[in-house]
Amino acid sequence: MQSGDADGALNGEAGVDLNYGAAKDLQLTAVLPIGFSNPRGFSASGLRTGTGVIELAAKYKLVHQSESGWLPDLSVFPRLLIPTERGFGVARTNLFLPVWAEKDFGPWSVFGGGGYEFNPGPDARNFWQGGIAVNRTMSKRLQLGVEVFRQTADSAAGDGFTALNAAATYKLVEHWSLLASAGPTWIQGGGHGGVFYVSLKADY
Repeated sequence: MQSGDADGALNGEAGVDLNYGAAKDLQLTAVLPIGFSNPRGFSASGLRTGTGVIELAAKYKLVHQSESGWLPDLSVFPRLLIPTERGFGVARTNLFLPVWAEKDFGPWSVFGGGGYEFNPGPDARNFWQGGIAVNRTMSKRLQLGVEVFRQTADSAAGDGFTALNAAATYKLVEHWSLLASAGPTWIQGGGHGGVFYVSLKADY
């Protein structure tokens, strides 16, 4: 999850990312986060924590990639974002409608796409978001990657932003993995900030 920040601010989340293969080509996802923010960046003062935005999603694969050609996996991944505490993430329940594509090349994987998010509420604005990531499998347990992400303004007074993140996924045991990403954010109207994300991922 990415977010734009005021100059020098730091936002982030930690939580549990649950994934369940409900049927052939169908994955159900629930993200249960704890959010934190600090307008003073890494300073010890000003830190605020609370429950973040719950995400419920269903990913359905429409096309399977070809092993010998360039045809990628193609999926739709509608997602509900449900706020639980004012001040962290969206103010009202949002609906994100993206299309994602992925192509694997041995240990390398290229993944990207995006879509449109319906963002109701006073002074809120519907917006576009998307990005592209490159991952490499380093071992049976470790994957490393980098991502470029872009979002247009989500409010009448807001600005779009671009984020660049480095990420790692480490498999702890058979069904559980640790995910982490971090990187700088550049605000369209000027300024910069940072994004940090940590979660436990369960795959069944």
